[in-house]
Amino acid sequence: MHRTPEAHLTAVRALVPARATRSMPLLDAASIRAALAHDVAAVVDSPAFDNSQMDGYAVGFTGAGAAPVGPTVPAGVDPDQLYPGGLGELAAPVMTGSKLPRGTVRVAPVERCEPAEFLPAGDQVTLPEGGAGQFVRPQGADAPAGSMIAPAGTRVDPALVAALASQGIDTVEVVAPARILLITGGREIGSAGAASIPDSNSPMLRALADRAGIEVAGHVRTDDSPDALRTAVADAIAAAGGVEAIVTSGGISHGKFEVVRQVFTGNAWYGHVAQQPGGPQGLSTFQDIPVISLPGNPVSTLVSFRLYVAPVLGYAPEPVWVKLHPSARDVRGLDSKEQFLRARIEDGCALPIGGAGSHLIVQATAATCLIRVPAGARRNPGDLVLTYPL
Repeated sequence: MHRTPEAHLTAVRALVPARATRSMPLLDAASIRAALAHDVAAVVDSPAFDNSQMDGYAVGFTGAGAAPVGPTVPAGVDPDQLYPGGLGELAAPVMTGSKLPRGTVRVAPVERCEPAEFLPAGDQVTLPEGGAGQFVRPQGADAPAGSMIAPAGTRVDPALVAALASQGIDTVEVVAPARILLITGGREIGSAGAASIPDSNSPMLRALADRAGIEVAGHVRTDDSPDALRTAVADAIAAAGGVEAIVTSGGISHGKFEVVRQVFTGNAWYGHVAQQPGGPQGLSTFQDIPVISLPGNPVSTLVSFRLYVAPVLGYAPEPVWVKLHPSARDVRGLDSKEQFLRARIEDGCALPIGGAGSHLIVQATAATCLIRVPAGARRNPGDLVLTYPL
C-alpha cells in the first residue's frame, strides 16, 4: 500500500533528529532565514511611551477652539523638560514620534488647524474638534512588556528584525542550519558521449537548499558501482566534518543499476508515495546519518525536495488556499494518487502551467507554486485549491 504524502512527511521528520541551536547576531540570522529556537517576549513596552502619529498640536481637550501655543516638542526630547506640570490649556507643537506631554488627550494635525502651520510659543492657534486618543500612539499598543513577539519556529525576516531591534535585542537563539551531503548522478549524467545527459539536478538541488536555508557541505556524483559510491560517501562525510543528513536524487527504483538503493540499506524503506510526480521515495541511514532519497526525474526531484526536505531541514512557506484561475481547464486528480501541478499565481488565483510529466523541467520554470489535486477529484475555476509556494 502506498503512503500518503502526510505519512511520508511524518516518516521523514521521525528519521531526522532535532537540530542543535546557536546564538547568532540578528542580521546573520535574517540572512539565512533561521528559525527561532525559543519564544521571544517583549522586554519593554512598544511603543515605550505615548507618542504622536502626526505633525500637529498636542492638546488636552476634544472640542474645537483657540488655545495658546506652548514650546515645541521635537522627537527625542523629554516633554517634562518643557511642560513640567503637564500640558494644561496649552497646544504643544509635536512632531511625528514625539513623546507627548502629560495630559495630552489627542493630537490635532497641523494642516487642519488655523493657520495651517506651526506658530511660535505664545501665539493663538484655532484647533478643530477631535475625539479622545486621535492620532495618539499609546504606550504598549504594539506589544506590552512580557507579551509574545514571536514563538519558537518563527523565521527571522526583515519585519522580525525590526521588532526585535526595537526591543534592544541584537542576538537570537536559533535552530542551527542543517548541513547536508548531496548525492546525484548515474553513469549517464554529466559524462561524454551521445547517450549522456547534462547534470541538472545537482545545481537545482543546491539552489533549492540555498533558498530553504540549508547548507550544502559536499556533493558526490554516482556512477554504477556500489562500492565506489560507498567509499565516496564515507570520504565526503569525513571531509565535511559530519553532516545532519544526506539527500540523494535517483537510483531508488527497480532498475539494474539502482546504486543508491544498494548502498543505503540501514533502516531502509524504499517504496511509493501516492503522488504524481515524485512517487518513488526512500528513507535509510548511513553511519547513523539520515538519508532522504528522492526520485531522479528533475520535476520529481524539485517537488519532493519542496514537500519532504525543505520543511524538515530548512524553511518552506506554509501551504495556502487560493481560488483556481478562471481560465483553468480540466483540472482532475488521478484515480489513486495526489497530483501536484506546477502553477503560477495570476490575479490572485492559481493557474496551472505546463504538462504533468516529471521530465518537463523547462515547462516548470514559470511556476511559483504547486497545486495539490486530491485523488479522483475535479476542480473547477473559482474552487479553492491548496497551493504550496515554491
